[in-house]
Amino acid sequence: MNALVTLLALLIEAMFGYPDWVARRIGHPATWIGRLIDLLDRSLNREADDPALRRRAGVFAVLILVFAVGVASLVIERCLLLLPLGLLAVAILASTLLAQKSLYAHVVRVAFALESGDLQAARAAVSHIVGRKTAELDEAGVARAAIESMAENFADGVVAPALWMVIGGLPCAAIYKGINTADSMIGHRDARYRDFGWAAAKLDDLVNLPASRLAALTIVGASTFTRGASVANAWEAVRRDASQHASPNAGYPEAAMAGALGLALGGPRRYGDLHIDGAWMGDGRRDVGAADIRAALLLYARADAILIGIVALIAAVIAIAI
Repeated sequence: MNALVTLLALLIEAMFGYPDWVARRIGHPATWIGRLIDLLDRSLNREADDPALRRRAGVFAVLILVFAVGVASLVIERCLLLLPLGLLAVAILASTLLAQKSLYAHVVRVAFALESGDLQAARAAVSHIVGRKTAELDEAGVARAAIESMAENFADGVVAPALWMVIGGLPCAAIYKGINTADSMIGHRDARYRDFGWAAAKLDDLVNLPASRLAALTIVGASTFTRGASVANAWEAVRRDASQHASPNAGYPEAAMAGALGLALGGPRRYGDLHIDGAWMGDGRRDVGAADIRAALLLYARADAILIGIVALIAAVIAIAI
């Protein structure tokens, strides 16, 4: 059932995404989870506490989050399965935990803005999908940021929730989403979250580890039938550069994308006042533009199709076996 639900969820989200009118009326699961994380942050993350106590509080917060999200999603899944079209209802709900269509839409807006010569609009568009400062990025910097974010978010916004959904259904995918949201909200290195957010950041690294490698493999695979993309360079970039990334996971899809398209991604960047002297993924061109974003979008779409095919194969094999 889990594989079939995942397949349906991927297809539903790829076709329809998460409608804006639904988001305006009831919000999004990530925002619901975010409210719980914010409550835990305000309740448990006390600046007067010593670092060790704040780290323990962060571990406790993550345990509460995992338990609350897991129990709630399990109850919802069981209740929905009692309905006549319960499996489809679970798949529709599960589709909200995926980001195929929305990721494509965000990145294509950056390409449109650069193609129209509006650098300010491109900076604004890319600011919605990256955490770094975008106000001073030039065209190449904007384009690189868009492609890097697309590669990384393919791993943690599409492949990871789909993988955990196949393994454990809606509850596992929802727990993953909770951990990933916690990392984005409190898994920072600043003074407030360095200790309290430690558990969220480490757990996010762990649960994303298999998906980041699978995402890289699907990108390499997509290179085999994408004109202008290089399978050999993609594989070599992953082998050579991925482990040099500051993140234990982000480097794999970024390196695969960079190598396949003959680009250099990553490198030095700024997140607010924090400067990161990051390693380069790939050894190709750093002068990246809108055409490269279009090429990356095509590669992303084909890698996503491979992912859907893998899930469909798993669902078929399980159906035959039982």
